[in-house]
Amino acid sequence: MEIQKELVRSREATSVALGYFDGLHRGHRAVIGEAVENGIRCGLVPAVFTLKQSPRVILRGEKSNNIITIEEKLELLEKMGVQRVYLIDFTTIKDITAESFVRDVIVDRFNARHVSCGFNYHFGAGAAGSGEHLEGMCRQYGITVYAKKRIESGSLPISSTRIRGCIVRGDIPSASEMLGRTYGFSLPVVHGRQLGRSIGIPTINQMFPEELVCPPFGVYASRVCVNGKYYCGVTNIGVKPTVGSDGVVIETWMPDYKGRELYGEKTDVRLLKAIREEKKFSGLSQLKDAIISDSEKAKDIYQSLYPEEY
Repeated sequence: MEIQKELVRSREATSVALGYFDGLHRGHRAVIGEAVENGIRCGLVPAVFTLKQSPRVILRGEKSNNIITIEEKLELLEKMGVQRVYLIDFTTIKDITAESFVRDVIVDRFNARHVSCGFNYHFGAGAAGSGEHLEGMCRQYGITVYAKKRIESGSLPISSTRIRGCIVRGDIPSASEMLGRTYGFSLPVVHGRQLGRSIGIPTINQMFPEELVCPPFGVYASRVCVNGKYYCGVTNIGVKPTVGSDGVVIETWMPDYKGRELYGEKTDVRLLKAIREEKKFSGLSQLKDAIISDSEKAKDIYQSLYPEEY
């Protein structure tokens, strides 16, 4: 997949999906999927125009609270069949008018023949342009526009805001349902203090990215993928109050994993359901007992969701 970090002029005609696409939830995937399908059907390059950072971070000074990392977003887009991604710094386009965005970007840079967006898509300086404006402006250049109608969950539109709310509350199943895949992280394994190994519970440690929205500190049942094989995991997200840590850490024990060390390797950890809040114990012995108890609950949750794997 080709990644362009500047608005380079395309020699090939494209079918392009427009949006920030934080989380790549079910609504986003419908928009992008339509652009990909149209591209394949019409002989156009399936492309996505997205941003390096949320406009709210730049315009309102809000703290970044993304659902997935840029790296995971790009990996998912490639799996969806996207052939080109325009990953643009928002500061370079924030003052472009809606009319200029269509004329100078969609037409001149993307060489678009078809555009796809969400039902609530806005563009141009001050977010002045709506999907309806986009359709009218693109029609002048012979470009077709597909504005995806909203997709609902629980009678309300699926949105990144709703998903973030579920994550903050620890309602992982609802977040996963709206995402259309199990919520979690694909991050490199880092060295820890190896205290888990000293009590017979070797864990993998991953640093929680500062730009992501964080679930409540606590213990979760998880599904971990190592070399294409899945394992039940017990994952603690937090600051490890019993032994301490230098930041927010994702620490996972896989009771049934007997393989090699995973240091430096990107490992996929998907959260299934919360088990308990993070707690400080009096010592390592009490901590070990708690983790073993957590593992039994995690196995029950895992078996209920993936009985064929147990």
